[in-house]
Amino acid sequence: MMPNHKQKSGSIIWLVLFWLYVALPLLWGVASTLKKALALFN
Repeated sequence: MMPNHKQKSGSIIWLVLFWLYVALPLLWGVASTLKKALALFN
């Protein structure tokens, strides 16, 4: 990591986009798994 203050705000935006790209499919998978589990229990 180079101490470059000009790119700091841009890199934060990319970091947020990356985490959304990673977290949304995981949350989607967890939600669908929970729906399947609830359907099995009901």
